[in-house]
Amino acid sequence: MFTTIELFAGAGGLALGVEQAGFRTLGLVEFDKDACDTLRKNRPNWNVICDDIANVSAKDLEELFHLKKGELDLLSGGAPCQAFSYAGKRLGLEDARGTLFYHYAVFLEKLQPKMFLFENVRGLLTHDGGKTYKTILDIFEKTGYVIQKSVLNAWDYGVAQKRERLITIGIRKDLSDQVHYSFPEPHKYRPVLRDVLKDVPDSIGIPYGENKRKIFELVPPGGYWRDIDPEIAKAYMKSCWDMEGGRTGILRRMSMDEPSLTVLTSPSQKQTERCHPLEARPFTVRENARCQSFPDEWEFCGSAMSQYKQVGNAVPVNLSYEVAKKIVEALEGDRGWNGK
Repeated sequence: MFTTIELFAGAGGLALGVEQAGFRTLGLVEFDKDACDTLRKNRPNWNVICDDIANVSAKDLEELFHLKKGELDLLSGGAPCQAFSYAGKRLGLEDARGTLFYHYAVFLEKLQPKMFLFENVRGLLTHDGGKTYKTILDIFEKTGYVIQKSVLNAWDYGVAQKRERLITIGIRKDLSDQVHYSFPEPHKYRPVLRDVLKDVPDSIGIPYGENKRKIFELVPPGGYWRDIDPEIAKAYMKSCWDMEGGRTGILRRMSMDEPSLTVLTSPSQKQTERCHPLEARPFTVRENARCQSFPDEWEFCGSAMSQYKQVGNAVPVNLSYEVAKKIVEALEGDRGWNGK
C-alpha cells in the first residue's frame, strides 16, 4: 500500500479521499484543535500532529515519521498561500520563509516523496499577476520535481457543488521517465442538490433572524434579490443597493435542480447567501457536508461555527479521491504493474 503524509489537513476532506484511493496515512499535521479532534474522532488510528507547521517542519522528519529520505510515496496538502515578498533574484526556498507555503516546501526538500499533491484556490493562478504561483512552482522545481497543474471543478467529479480548485502535481525528477500522471476525466453525470439533500441526518444548524427569514420566504428557489418586491429588496440591501454589478449572491436561494455554489465557512454571509431550496434557512452543517461529499458517518467536532468553518474549508472528498486515484495509477506504473 502506498504511503502519504498530509499537511494542513483541516477536517480531512483531502486525506479521506486520498485514503479511499488506496493510501496509508502515516501522519497529518494541523494547527486547529477542533479540526484535530475531528480527525482523531473519525480515524483514531491516524497519527494526528496538532501543532504549528513551523514547529514540525524544523524537526528531523525522517525520524518523526519513521521514514528514509525518498521512501514516502506522496506528500499532500493545501497550504494557505498568503502573499509573500521576493527576497532577491534567486527565488529559492529561503525567499518564501515566513509563509505557510515555505514549510510545505521544507517537507518536500527533506523527505523527497515520489510525488506530491498541492491544492489551492483558483485565484492563486492570477495572484499578483501570476508571480506568486510562478515563485511557488520555481521552488517546487528546485526541490527536485517536474510539475503539472490543472484547474478542476468538483462538480465534474461527483460533487453537487460548483467549486474550482487549482491542483498541482509533482513527480520527483529521477522518476519522471517512468511515472506519468493524467488528470481525471470529468464524469458524464454532474449531481445537483436533489441528489444529496435526501434523508439528511439531523445536525447543527444556525437559523436566520426573523426578519431575514421572512424576506427569504419571498425568494423563489433559484432566485435572488431581483425576484422580490424592489422596495423590500432595497430596504434589505441598504448600501449594497447602489453597488455596481449583478450582486447575484445577495438573497440567493438555491434550487434543487442546480449544484450548490461554493460552500462557505459560515452559515450566512450577506453578499454570498446560499439559502436552502425548500426552507427559509441556511444549510445545516450536515447538508454542507453532503455538498462537500463527506460521508454521513464523518463527524465534526467543536462549536457550530467551528464545524461550519471546517466543512467550508475542506477539499471535496470525491474530488480528492479522483485526483488521488490517478496518483495511484501513476505510482503503480512505476512499479511495473501498469495499473493492472
